[in-house]
Amino acid sequence: MLLATRPIVLLLARGSRITPIRRQELNIGNSDLLGTFSLHVSPRRRTTHDIHYNAGVESERPSIPPAGHRKDPDRVCYGASMKTFSTAGPVRPDEHYNIPALSRWDMDEIRRLIREKRYFVLHAPRQTGKTTCLLALMERLNAEADYRALYVNLEPAQAARGNVEAGMRTIVSGIAEDARRYLGDQRPWEGVEDVLRKFGPHGALRGLLSRWSEENDHPIVLLLDEVDSLVGDTLISLLRQVRAGYPDRPQAFPQTVLLCGVRDVRDYRIHDGDNQVITSGSAFNIKSESLRLGNFSHGNVAALYAQHTEATGQVFEDGVIDYVFEQTNGQPWLINALGYQACFRTKDNRIRSHPIALGVMQDAREQIIERRDTHIDQLGDKLKEQRVHRVIGRMLADTAGEDGTIPEDDLQYVEDLGLIRARPQLTIANPIYREVIPRTLTWTTQVLIPQETAWYVREDKGLDLPKLLDAFQQFFRENGDAWAGRFGYKEAGPQLMMQAFLQRIVNSGGRIDREYGLGRRRTDLLVQWPLDADQGFHGPVQRAVIELKILHKSLEATIEEGRAQTADYMDRGGAAAGYLVVFDRTPDTPWEKKVFVKQEQYGKYRIGVWGM
Repeated sequence: MLLATRPIVLLLARGSRITPIRRQELNIGNSDLLGTFSLHVSPRRRTTHDIHYNAGVESERPSIPPAGHRKDPDRVCYGASMKTFSTAGPVRPDEHYNIPALSRWDMDEIRRLIREKRYFVLHAPRQTGKTTCLLALMERLNAEADYRALYVNLEPAQAARGNVEAGMRTIVSGIAEDARRYLGDQRPWEGVEDVLRKFGPHGALRGLLSRWSEENDHPIVLLLDEVDSLVGDTLISLLRQVRAGYPDRPQAFPQTVLLCGVRDVRDYRIHDGDNQVITSGSAFNIKSESLRLGNFSHGNVAALYAQHTEATGQVFEDGVIDYVFEQTNGQPWLINALGYQACFRTKDNRIRSHPIALGVMQDAREQIIERRDTHIDQLGDKLKEQRVHRVIGRMLADTAGEDGTIPEDDLQYVEDLGLIRARPQLTIANPIYREVIPRTLTWTTQVLIPQETAWYVREDKGLDLPKLLDAFQQFFRENGDAWAGRFGYKEAGPQLMMQAFLQRIVNSGGRIDREYGLGRRRTDLLVQWPLDADQGFHGPVQRAVIELKILHKSLEATIEEGRAQTADYMDRGGAAAGYLVVFDRTPDTPWEKKVFVKQEQYGKYRIGVWGM
């Protein structure tokens, strides 16, 4: 028998014969067992794997102070009461640092809409806190006892796609189960089979909600999440059944239905059984408002990170909060992911006496980009959609005024996804996405480019960028047309190819910051390369600007404009060297006229110019 004096995490191997371990044999209570992990060991292998305890502090186990007591900042602390940053699923206030969910929207407005029996939409990009807000709203309304509020996630019905019978069975069963779980109400379950049999799939939802509303003493507020995950006829049927029951509210139908998703209901592009597009305006014309859940403010970021300092004693140095807000533009998942990476995933920073410095947060940014967590991966997936391509491709290539306007529906769709901001001017939503997009689009090309970093490192450990640009000029001359055509975003082929080539070299220790966007007529790259491998970015750093331009006027005018822009970016980036690359895409122009290298002076700056 094991006497537990500290919380226990039980590791169980799976795949070999194990005698079941009962809690009584360990002599531990519910509060002592923090969790279990399953470790798969192949029965064909006889190798024994030892799991060593490692708290990140030599010869010292983590301290588990009583709940509510600040942890010793010189120790790595784990325990049942420790909070962390949320990077997956809804925020749980008892487990995660958090901004109170209902403070993120106008509760007076929400109450007015419910009081006036309105049906409305809440939309926002993925992982911005929509589900957390809906769950908090359900809890608040039920605590106040004026309404009976129920949250339901419709995503399980996505698998049914256009199969309305399967989709509606999943939806009405989900409503019944959530009523039992959240409200302790068994009545919807008792009617599921009856309404499916009596009304069929195209009437079952309306029938269930009608009966349940009539049976309740309080008006029902129904919060439907992930509505835009439904597909085809299943989505049409749901919207039309809700619309059909609308006149019967509140006595025989929910007083308010809130539809929640990434997109506004106006943008649900529904295909019926004949593959004809039905806009949601005709399928759901009872919507009175569309509310959008916004990003965190600078104050929200400061408040969220202050909770970590309060809980652990670990401080964030000056400039870190500003940097996080600037890099994320307040996107909630990114803010939490940066905090989690810097404070929990980085071993040294789990020692709470170590402050979180700006360099630590910059490293955290690079790590979440390189690791491509689900949030980043989903962003990459969206880049494959034609509607996204039509917007992002134009921004990468900067073809403003050359091919007409961007379709308004496409622009609104990409903004709803959270990839861009349309105001005050069209730009990528935040600097992290601005970095992720070209990296995602160039990754497969980058790994195939036959170049090695060592070829361009000087004796003083700096990058020989003129040599690198000479090599790219020759590579582009030999392979430009064929390789640029490999990109899905062919309109931005030259810019993406240069970035792939440069990223291939810089990947082994440097960084590239990028600026691009419609109307800029250039892509700005700030190359940062540590000169001391041991100190990394905490030591001396080589900084250089490479500006990419497409020839759009005369060569002289393009270079003149590019010199001023390169010098301006060198000022802003604190760069000691600047280079301008001009791509001539004029058809039938011989390479002998395109290719050149020369030096230009602009004020105090000497700027190298490469033509290709």
